[in-house]
Amino acid sequence: MWIPTEHEKYGVVLASFRGTVQHGLPLEIGDTVQLLEKCEGWYRGFVHKNPNAKGIFPCTYIHLKNAHIKNKGQFETVIPTEDSVITEMTSTLRDWGAMWKRLYVKNEGDLFHRLWHVMNEILDLRRQVLVGHLTNDRMKDVKQHITARLDWGNEQLSLDLVPRREFSMVDPDEISVTELFKLMEHRHRKKETPVPASTHHLFVHMKSLMSSNLGEELEVFFHIYDGRENRPLSERFFVRLNKNGVPKSPEKTERQCTLFVDLGSSDLRKDVYIVVHIMRIGRMGAGEKKNLCSIQYRRPFGCAVVSIADLLTADSKDDHLLKVYACTTESEWYQIHENIIRKVNSRYNLSGSNTGLAVSLQLLHGDIEQLRREYMVLFTRGVSITKKLGFSDIIMPGEMRNDLYMTLEKGEFEKGGKSVARNVEITVYVLDIEGQVMKSYVAAGSGEPGGDEYHSFVLYHNNSPRWAEQIKLPIPVDMFRGAHVRFEFRHCSTKDKGEKKLFGYSFVHLMQEDGRTLPDGTHELIIHKCEENANLQDSSRYLKLPFSKANLPGNNQAVKGTKESFWITSFLCSTKLTQNGDMLDLLKWRAHPEKINDSLSKLKEIDGSEIVKFLQDTLDTLFGILDESSQRYGLKVFDCLVHIINLLQDSKFQHFKPVMDTYIESHFAGALSYRDLIKVLKWYVDRIVDAEHQDHIQQVLKATEYIFKYIIQSRRLFALATGGQSEEEFRCCIHELFMSIRFFLSQENKITSPVTQTQAVFLRTFPAVYGELLKIFTVREVAGFVRETLGSLPATAHAECPLEAVKLHCIAKTVESQLYTNPESRCILLPVVLRLLQAHMQEQRDLVMCARILTSMLSLIRKDDSVTTDPVVSEEVDLIVDSLLVVLMRTILEITNRPQPAGTNMRLQFQDITGEFVACLLALLRQMSDKHYQQLLQTFTSKDDLRDFLLQIFTVFRILIRPEMFPKDWTVMRLVTNNVIITTVLYLSDALRKNFLNEKFDYKVWDSYFYLSVIFINQPCLQLESFSPSKRKRVLEKYGDMRVMMGCEIFSMWQNLGEHKLNFIPAMIGPFLEVTLVPQPDLRNVMIPIFHDMMDWEQRRSGNFKQVEAKLIDKLDSLMSEGKGDETYRELFNSILLKKIERETWRESGISLIATVTRLMERLLDYRDCMKLGEVDGKKIGCTVSLLNFYKTELNKEEMYIRYIHKLYELHLKAQNYTEASYTLLLYDELLEWSDRPLREFLNYPMQSEWQRKEYLHLTIVQNFDRGKCWENGIILCRELADQYESYYDYRNLSKMRMMEASLYDKIMDQQRLEPEFFRVGFYGKKFPFFLRNKEFVCRGHDYERLEAFQQRMLNEFPHAIAMQHVNQPDQTIYQAEAQYLQIYAVSPIPESQDVLQRDGVPDNIKSFYKVNHIWRFRYDRPFHKGTKDKENEFKSLWVERTTLTLVQSLPGISRWFEVEKRELVEVSPLENAIEVIENKNLQLRTLIAQCQSRQMQNINPLTMCLNGVIDAAVNGGLARYQEAFFVKDYIVNHPEDGEKIGRLRELMFEQAHILEYGLAVHEKFVPQDMRPLHKKLVDQFHVMKSSLGIQEFPAYVRASPVHFTNGSPRSSCRNSVPNIISPDGARVVARRSPLTYPAVNRYSSSSLSSQASNEVSNITGQSESSDEVFNMQPSPSTSSLSSNHSASPNVTSSAPSSARGSPQLQDKHKHSRENSCLSSRERPVSAIYPNPLDPAQRATPHQIGDTTLPRSDPNLSAPDKVRTTFSSRSLDSVKEVNNTQFSDTVGKLLCPPVPPRPPYSGSSAKTMRSQSPLPTSRSPQKSSLPPFTPSPTECQSAGLVSNSPVLSGSYSSGISSMSRCSVSEASGTEATTGDHPAHQGPTMPNSVSSGSDELIRRENKTPPPYSVYERSNPRRPVPLPHSLSIPPSVDPPALPPKPHQLRTSSMKLVPTSDPRRADGVPHVPRPRPLPRKVSQL
Repeated sequence: MWIPTEHEKYGVVLASFRGTVQHGLPLEIGDTVQLLEKCEGWYRGFVHKNPNAKGIFPCTYIHLKNAHIKNKGQFETVIPTEDSVITEMTSTLRDWGAMWKRLYVKNEGDLFHRLWHVMNEILDLRRQVLVGHLTNDRMKDVKQHITARLDWGNEQLSLDLVPRREFSMVDPDEISVTELFKLMEHRHRKKETPVPASTHHLFVHMKSLMSSNLGEELEVFFHIYDGRENRPLSERFFVRLNKNGVPKSPEKTERQCTLFVDLGSSDLRKDVYIVVHIMRIGRMGAGEKKNLCSIQYRRPFGCAVVSIADLLTADSKDDHLLKVYACTTESEWYQIHENIIRKVNSRYNLSGSNTGLAVSLQLLHGDIEQLRREYMVLFTRGVSITKKLGFSDIIMPGEMRNDLYMTLEKGEFEKGGKSVARNVEITVYVLDIEGQVMKSYVAAGSGEPGGDEYHSFVLYHNNSPRWAEQIKLPIPVDMFRGAHVRFEFRHCSTKDKGEKKLFGYSFVHLMQEDGRTLPDGTHELIIHKCEENANLQDSSRYLKLPFSKANLPGNNQAVKGTKESFWITSFLCSTKLTQNGDMLDLLKWRAHPEKINDSLSKLKEIDGSEIVKFLQDTLDTLFGILDESSQRYGLKVFDCLVHIINLLQDSKFQHFKPVMDTYIESHFAGALSYRDLIKVLKWYVDRIVDAEHQDHIQQVLKATEYIFKYIIQSRRLFALATGGQSEEEFRCCIHELFMSIRFFLSQENKITSPVTQTQAVFLRTFPAVYGELLKIFTVREVAGFVRETLGSLPATAHAECPLEAVKLHCIAKTVESQLYTNPESRCILLPVVLRLLQAHMQEQRDLVMCARILTSMLSLIRKDDSVTTDPVVSEEVDLIVDSLLVVLMRTILEITNRPQPAGTNMRLQFQDITGEFVACLLALLRQMSDKHYQQLLQTFTSKDDLRDFLLQIFTVFRILIRPEMFPKDWTVMRLVTNNVIITTVLYLSDALRKNFLNEKFDYKVWDSYFYLSVIFINQPCLQLESFSPSKRKRVLEKYGDMRVMMGCEIFSMWQNLGEHKLNFIPAMIGPFLEVTLVPQPDLRNVMIPIFHDMMDWEQRRSGNFKQVEAKLIDKLDSLMSEGKGDETYRELFNSILLKKIERETWRESGISLIATVTRLMERLLDYRDCMKLGEVDGKKIGCTVSLLNFYKTELNKEEMYIRYIHKLYELHLKAQNYTEASYTLLLYDELLEWSDRPLREFLNYPMQSEWQRKEYLHLTIVQNFDRGKCWENGIILCRELADQYESYYDYRNLSKMRMMEASLYDKIMDQQRLEPEFFRVGFYGKKFPFFLRNKEFVCRGHDYERLEAFQQRMLNEFPHAIAMQHVNQPDQTIYQAEAQYLQIYAVSPIPESQDVLQRDGVPDNIKSFYKVNHIWRFRYDRPFHKGTKDKENEFKSLWVERTTLTLVQSLPGISRWFEVEKRELVEVSPLENAIEVIENKNLQLRTLIAQCQSRQMQNINPLTMCLNGVIDAAVNGGLARYQEAFFVKDYIVNHPEDGEKIGRLRELMFEQAHILEYGLAVHEKFVPQDMRPLHKKLVDQFHVMKSSLGIQEFPAYVRASPVHFTNGSPRSSCRNSVPNIISPDGARVVARRSPLTYPAVNRYSSSSLSSQASNEVSNITGQSESSDEVFNMQPSPSTSSLSSNHSASPNVTSSAPSSARGSPQLQDKHKHSRENSCLSSRERPVSAIYPNPLDPAQRATPHQIGDTTLPRSDPNLSAPDKVRTTFSSRSLDSVKEVNNTQFSDTVGKLLCPPVPPRPPYSGSSAKTMRSQSPLPTSRSPQKSSLPPFTPSPTECQSAGLVSNSPVLSGSYSSGISSMSRCSVSEASGTEATTGDHPAHQGPTMPNSVSSGSDELIRRENKTPPPYSVYERSNPRRPVPLPHSLSIPPSVDPPALPPKPHQLRTSSMKLVPTSDPRRADGVPHVPRPRPLPRKVSQL
């Protein structure tokens, strides 16, 4: 069974465990687990990183560790008992591990690798610590290293700063807040500003000398040289090199490496150099032969110099190659380095172009011990130490040194009978007192061991040589007495023997008779001559001789007058020997008692370094004199003692203070001295007030500390010796001394008085005396002394008095002293301290010192239970609270409100002092208990005082919460602060309730309380969700979630307010809302009900809660845009409030408010998600539009609306949607009037008048319309602005505006515009944002964007979406699915502006704009089979479903897509579909024939393919299939209502045959020779086809009405040679291909006309598709294969997938037809098909084009004869000359192909057409009485469909109405009522072929072109054109039959629906200005 574990509580996972067993807990290696139970080899427990998941795991997987258990039981916590550094290391590495992986993901490679190395290093160090084999010192170093690395990593990863004491983490609860602040600050400062080292060292490693003229051994000497003072700073470092220029002893690194130690910061300057001298060892001349001389000499070789400053900038590890220079003359050698430094290049030159000295130089910083730790390898490997000449800046006691440095300066020698000068070499020996040579005490420098002698270098033939060669004599102190140095001079012969001949010597004594050493300085030595073989071994023979010319007796002129001299410079650096005679006289005072007085007087003049050398001896001397002659010398001894004590205050000697302390403790023996010392000190103190000169007295008082040390030690020695005698006498003396002190301190003096300065001096040293007094007196006695002494100070002092600052400094020292730490003394001293502190803080003086004192005071009070248990501590806290709490808060307020000082140092100090005061306040508040709070509140006698206190403390707390209060990584400090704040607030809220409610209510206090609570909860450092799991766990364990605690307190306080709540509505709505947005469920549950309360009280007050709603909405926007709130919050807000208001009387309005706010949240959340980095622009724009509309329509928040207008505008500009950007900005523009009302500064707009802002907006919008090529809209705004300028007579701007307007007109006519595709997109599924979810939109595509590209773009924008493969409306399962479904297909626009599109003579550049702008409605067709599908002939059951979509706003608008508002569905019957298909094919044929005749088609292939497709219909069977389907008896019997339509179909078939015949005739004319066989085949097949139709001759009505062509074209020639693409009846649409035909090859192509119908031009080769293939496909809604009932007007775009439709690259207007023929009509630039009408070369008169015409119809025939049947097709000749109007060169997409007018047949339910050409014909078959459109037998479903020509569509497909669109009245917007045009008002006159003049007449009379349906039904033109204006018919091609005229019955009523919003049947006037000019319309 499972047994709870007793000791096995904590373990680490050794191997990963999958947890696959029942109740198994998965474990990962390295996890720490807490063990709860054990059973047979299994543990049950949990992993610390997820304590909620408990399970079982094998015991063998766990390594147990010792642990300490807290709160044993159910809620126990287990802490491993291991070194705290190890614990921290482990937890930190865990946190780093996760973050380290994230660094890799974020691609932060540099930090990733650095952190990896540091983590490995820490793991290695952790191993060393765990093993436990380290020494204490090494362990300390390792821990220091670990913590440094941990801090580095935490800083790099922006983690928290860890407070530490001696490498261990500190628990903030176990130390006072002030101590915590100090630790944090110390670590922060350490991190920020490393203290610069005062000591520096230069590491030199000699590598090699590179030179071409080597061959001799070398000696290299390095030293540091001061170029400013021209003297060496260090001794020399000496390296021997072999003949190859590398060190002789490579294995002994100490002979190649050295450390120049103890350089001061002042030595690291530009004019301090490293100087290198190089000597060669060899022959006298460098080029001499080897056999000349066997003796070797030291000779100059070269010199190199480098500045130390260069090393500071260079990389420390770089090797340096130093240039080596040689002397031009040897006599200058001694100053070659100076010449190099001064760049006197005439005296030196390079010793060789390739000579260089390779050395490694590195500057190291810090003391030598630190270097030993940091550069262990350096010291273990071996490095010689090269010392500074003299002592370092700081002399350390115990430092032993005795070095004598001698420099061989120069000599003056006589020729000695020689004809040339000598070659002089000096040999140096050191001899002891017995005359023996001292071994190994002559050194050339460090690096090489010392020798017995030293040989100088030789200068060739020089009697006045200058060497300047330094040697070192490290002679022991005990051998100095009697020792001397001998210099022997030899001439070095260069003859064969090469002898060195002795010719003289000099010597010098190292110590004088009296014990003084050789004084420092230059000495001129006498050269004693001697014989070559003289024996100098007996030194006694010459020692009696004089050695220096300086101390020769006056009578010895002979020696003085000799010219020969030798100069040396000596310098002694010794800690034991002195050159000072006065010092020696004092130390030997007993030998010369008469000199005591002088010696004591001269002591002050002796150099300090001499005194500290003999400190103990000097002090012994002084106290010896005092003991023996106190009366006589007491005062002088005291003065000398004061001098020595003050000498140790100097920074150079401060390290000797411990030496004096040791002396006092261990060596001092003056047991009687205390009396004399007290007496003299009192004598001085008594004289202070009267003395004129205070300087000496001040020096005495400076030494007070050590004087007291001597007094106390002397007394203790005396008491020890005598058993405590004279105790009372001693106490009495001390009391008298203090009385004297108090008297002099109590004197009030002027600020500048010397006494004041003396008082200040005493106060500075006084605190140091406390410790000494405590050695004899009790704590209370000493505290009494201090209290009385400090209390004697004058109370009233001036603020500028220096004494005030010193007083405070003294108090600080007192508080920091050992005395104050004792609670007994504290209660005595505290009142004095507090009084002084309070006075300073109230006057805001010396705040830095005040902070320091407070910090020290409060650091002594620990955070434990002693406050409640210890009455002394409690009383202390009481005293401090009473005196300082209020003044402390006021100080914090004043400091934080002051402007910060400018200087960096001042600002840092300013921040520190604020932090210190804050820490003090927190420490004090944390120590306060219930009792303290009660006492505090009772001290406020009046309510106003309490009110002021509460306001003050709440304000201070708000300041403490500010992010800038502490550095960002001080989370520990912030949490402590918050804990203190919330505790205090809980105490103070009671006072608030008791004192400021009901009639005593005070709004300001309550408001301050709520405001504090809100910002407390919203602090970043309390948002636990953003913390790592381990950090969150630590915070919750220690403090809990303080936000919830504060939230509950807010709720509780709110409930207490009662009716006073109204004072906080609506002010507190925003702050409380901000609190509820914090993602903490408990907090939200507590706080959200407050809104219900607010609504309730607001309802009671004003009957509604508009204020609450307004405030909620305003704040929600700003808060959610900051990233607050989430979907959970929205649901919680909704559910909690709905539940709360269930029983309220105002429930309905409440639900409405909640719904509004919830909907706003939905949109704001969507907006925030969409605005994230990386989201696509489309989604951002859609979301912004949704939000913008919500603000306008539902909330009516104008300012928010305008803000989002501008956000949307910026998004559009970024996405380069310039047209949409213009429409967006127009929304703001429309809110403004042309008035002079001043407007405030807003967004980026300056303060200006409304007129100015509107003008600026107009200009910006016009500019954007221009960039978006929406020039028509720009023109309207230009006109509006021009009117304004004109009304103000601003003709300058008016002129500019008119020019701008003109330029826009030019651009319309001259520039190419690409026409966009339109796509319908459905967003289904719950995973879409709210603004898209389960809605359908129509989107305006980008330039050149086809369906495939658009579909891909949408899938990229919604990467998780699934593309639906059908177009059927989805069912509820799709709507409710937790997924994203996209349904996309192309749709065709239905233009509004039919008046422009149908007007003759309007250039296509202009029309193209109206085809794709201001579009409200779109449609698409879907073919389907109804009933049983006949496999033999599928046309029998092929229906078309036509859908019309109406949008909420027209496109383009403020967005590229708008939501669909309404769907309309109608079905087109198979017969109607067949009519449409054949009409389209006929129109296509007519157009191609016309293009061919007008020679626009250089390549005849399109016509060939089309003819071939219709005549040789191999796949679908051609017209025969229609005959089989609809002309059989069964069909006619079963569908009697379709009689008229069947007749119409038959008529169209006949017409097609007639057109084909004419087409073949034209084809024959233009067909190239190689295509002749194909043409012949087509002619043969055409005859077969005619016979199959049963046509032998065309019917009479066809023959009687031949089709006329002007000059061979199917329409009369007009003024312009460009086709009139839009026919006057304007009800045709270009067929669009289905969206699902992309990218598939298959399409529905079941044309009765063609076997190759589906790809005649898009695939010139003539490949065909099988209709079986097509109909076996998925039933996609192919718009290219459907005929549309609710047809768009003829400018609807085809959706054919062409990649280069209207490609702008096609600049040439007359490109070869081969290029164009290979493109579909959508691909081909229109300018290539239709030449520019303005180009004179393209203009032609009618007679220039050709002379063949078809025969006219007979004018004598009566109308009934001509129009016998009700069936009519549009005649081919109604198509104008192909060059009628022009497309702009840049129109890229042909949206408006030429549509030949065709009269309707009488069976159609349409009205009689209007006669005027600009007005579109009414083609709607829909009755007003039938809302759903269902085709009736009498309604025309096919009238006027556009042909499938290449000009018209993207494919030559004649598939199921592949180009068909039925033309409906809804598209026109300009239908006349029935009364406007009677059904038939007389016979239609026969058309004649008109000339150009006729066209002009027609234009004037606004009549349509000849032979159009308008002429036939136009009652205003009863008179036919005279024959004289007609062109005689051509006899070449056979005549086409005349088109039968179909009269529209006037009985049918139509519902004009040009505006999709109108369904009232009232004719609608077209919009004059289609811009959305009023916001309210949106």
